[in-house]
Amino acid sequence: MIIQNDITKLFGVRYPIVQAGMVWVSGWKLASAVSEAGGLGLIGAGSMKPELLSEHIDKCRNATSMPFGVNIPLLREDAGDLIDTVIGKEVKIVFTSAGHPGKFIDKLKRNDIVVVHVVPSLKYAQKAESAGCDAVVGEGIEAGGHNGKDEITTLSLIPQLKDFLGIPVIAAGGISDGRSIAAAFALGADGVQIGTRFAATEESSAHINYKMKLVESVNEDSLLILRKIAPVRVIKNSFAMEIKELEDSGAGKKELLDKLGRKRERLGIFDGDVENGLIEAGQSLNSIKEILPARTVIENLLKETADAIKNLKEIFNE
Repeated sequence: MIIQNDITKLFGVRYPIVQAGMVWVSGWKLASAVSEAGGLGLIGAGSMKPELLSEHIDKCRNATSMPFGVNIPLLREDAGDLIDTVIGKEVKIVFTSAGHPGKFIDKLKRNDIVVVHVVPSLKYAQKAESAGCDAVVGEGIEAGGHNGKDEITTLSLIPQLKDFLGIPVIAAGGISDGRSIAAAFALGADGVQIGTRFAATEESSAHINYKMKLVESVNEDSLLILRKIAPVRVIKNSFAMEIKELEDSGAGKKELLDKLGRKRERLGIFDGDVENGLIEAGQSLNSIKEILPARTVIENLLKETADAIKNLKEIFNE
């Protein structure tokens, strides 16, 4: 199966499926496996220094001849250095998030780089389009990890972006099987970005404890915390419930930051402390039942999407 639309043409891939660039999860092994299977793999630079990112880019390029990209959170103080690393390594696809892409867009475009920005609302999507981005990822509040303060759902966000933007829209947030992919396309999306399902793969660099937590959890285990700082969707554990109790008692931003401390994401995702770390995950846990190779995940997603579309056709033909 080969799908041709604006997103596959923009990235030069077979399928409009993007693996999210997740901290402590998506290194070169996952990105190259997804790209080899026909999707777009992203190296998550949010947990990397420039030297380590350079190493991952080299290894990814040695592992696949297919296009891949790098996700760079712009809130990082060294975001400019990460941008320079990507340019020096001649990576041609960059996803940006957590900031305004306008600061770096000219430099990226001068180097013929496709730029996609992750947005939580129409306001930020329009700013990204005005800045010159080639596409946006519309990420609903169902997504794992950091989210927008407006807390707009994917179901509401994607049609709005399609109605008011002239660039392709990639849907993200709560998408982990073929039914949700078919739904995203029905909303008007040109592609999908998937995080949590790819986090629970053999090639994911996350700790096995974290992967098993994804497999064992259900949607009801999902929790949105840290709204006074920046909303983060996680799986309930001892630390998350402590944060929730603080928030419920009216704790302020400083008290929450003191409790959060540093490297909570690494503690939970990479070090495998599933009780005291942040276990970031989206509201798509019910469909994640085992740890699989990334290629198998993509094959399953394609089959499930085709089945979902077939079922819809049968319903409406009746």
